[in-house]
Formats: sequence, C-alpha cells, structure tokens
Amino acid sequence: MKTVSNQEIKTPIGMIWVERKTFLQGAKETDKHAMPREKPAHLVTVDGFYMDATEVTNKQYAAFVDATKYVTIAERKIDWEEMKKMLPANTPKPHDSILQPGSLIFNKNVNAIANMNNYGQWWTWKIGANWKHPGGPDSTIKGKENYPVVHIALEDALAYCKWANRRLPTESEWESAAQGTNSNTIFTWGNDATILNMNANTWQGVFPTKNESKDGFEFISPVKSFPPNSIGLYDMTGNVWEITADLFNVNYYNEIDISKPLLNPKGANKSYSPSNPYQAEHVMKGGSFLCHDSYCASYRISAKMGVTVDSGSDHMGFRTVATTKMLSSK
Repeated sequence: MKTVSNQEIKTPIGMIWVERKTFLQGAKETDKHAMPREKPAHLVTVDGFYMDATEVTNKQYAAFVDATKYVTIAERKIDWEEMKKMLPANTPKPHDSILQPGSLIFNKNVNAIANMNNYGQWWTWKIGANWKHPGGPDSTIKGKENYPVVHIALEDALAYCKWANRRLPTESEWESAAQGTNSNTIFTWGNDATILNMNANTWQGVFPTKNESKDGFEFISPVKSFPPNSIGLYDMTGNVWEITADLFNVNYYNEIDISKPLLNPKGANKSYSPSNPYQAEHVMKGGSFLCHDSYCASYRISAKMGVTVDSGSDHMGFRTVATTKMLSSK
C-alpha cells in the first residue's frame, strides 16, 4: 500500500512494487559477454514504480482484444506504399503472394549454419503467424493461456497499455526491476553463471541446430516456470524478449554525461543501428529461449537488442509498468 497526496494506492493485482534506488546500469566489469553498446556502465537513480510480475500472457491480451476488437499488425493487410517508406530507395516490391499478413518464427528444422552472422538462416517469415496462431495458421494458443503473448509489435503493446492504464518500462526501469534488491549484478539472481538453467528458459546445446532442453523447455515456456528474482518478478531473463519505451541507439551510453547519477533517464533521443539505418528501433531486454553464450548471451541484465517498431516474432513479448501517479489519477 502506497500513499500519494493522502490517497492510498493498493498494489494492482499481478504487479510488484520496485523500490526507488541507485544502481549500476550497463555492462558489469566482470561480464565477459558484454558488448560495446552496453558500455560504459553508469550510475542511475530510478524512482519507485509497479511492474507486472510476469510478461503479459495470452489470456491477458485476449481480454484486451475481446474488449476493444483490436487487430494486431501481424493480422493486418500489408500496405506496400507504407512499408517501402522504411526501406532503402528503389527496393523492389515483393510478389503479392508474399505480401500477406504474418510474422517471424524460429525455424525449428534448421540443420546446419554456414555463417552465424546471417540470422536469416534460422528465421522464417510465416504467413498467418500472429498472437493467436504463434506457429502459423494451423497453430493455436488453446491450452496456452498462461504463456507470454508473442508476435506483438510496439504499436500492439502500446494499445494494450492504453487500455490497461499502464505503459512500457524505460530501459533503466527494466534494469532496476531486474536487479531486484541487488544493484550491481550480471544476472537477475546474482553473478553465478553456472545456475543459469535453474533460473531461466534459454538455449542449451548447439545454437541454433540442437537444443538439449536441460532447463525443461525446448522453446517457449509458461510464465512462472522458473523462480522469481529477489522482489518477485518472473522471467526477467529468458523466455521472451521484452520491448521497452526507449529508442535503440548503439552510441547512447557513450554520448551521455556519466559524471553523476542520471535520474529517471528516458533513453536516446534518436534511434541508430548501423545494421539497420533506415528504420527506427526500440530497445528490447531480457533475452529469450533462443539465447546462448555462443551467439548473444542476452540472458544478462545489461544485454539489449533493437527491434523495429513494426516487427513481431515468436520470441518477443512485453510487460507493463505503472506509477503511483498513474494509478491515483485513474
């Protein structure tokens, strides 16, 4: 229970209070997998807020769709005139048979990889894939109500937030929550990499051709399948990536003044990724069931990747946050 302007605010069902604290955001000194975009580490102070204990589930997203009749980007007819605005000039139009509603899914049948830099080898555009049919038109979420909703693009997540009186977390809020009662650890449980399989749904074996499923799951898992962090948040590591409010800019940490702690930073003013200079991208955090130390090792708190605003896939979802101000003004 929190008190704001003499008004008592009850903790919303399914949410956890994240205390105000100062912590070290970005790559930790002993993190051997840290990437340049995670450096330099810097002190950040983040005010308290509520965060969903789990990623938004199929059941929760279905309630939103039932109430609003919302149609996600993956379900909409593709408008080539709009799409080509975000592509290099003179990009040829694909055949109409390809320009059909769908989304990206992991290719579970990949047998060999020629070049690990070509991620197109393990991703497939699947016509008919969307949040209700995560594996394609013949798949269903029946019996998977407690799984994270996937194939959700930024616009789809924001629409849910508006309906639920929530918002997406900033990257700093996300890292604060992932640290829990800690302030300077690599993982949500501490610094011991040997207990990864006990704490997160990630890839074991040879990525992306063989998953030994030592953690009990070959692919996506229901929420709360692994222990929570120290404040009660589940799946902050692994399972599905979580999109945030911040723009993805590989140079952001090198451009900010880190001489003193930043207070509630909102991220970069503009998006920049040399691998995708034509489209705006947002930061996603936490890694997914596809993360492996031979490729991205994104099960670390500081890890981040960019995702275009119109993209969804079968390994990206989201969770929401709320402030006491938001709840008191409802």
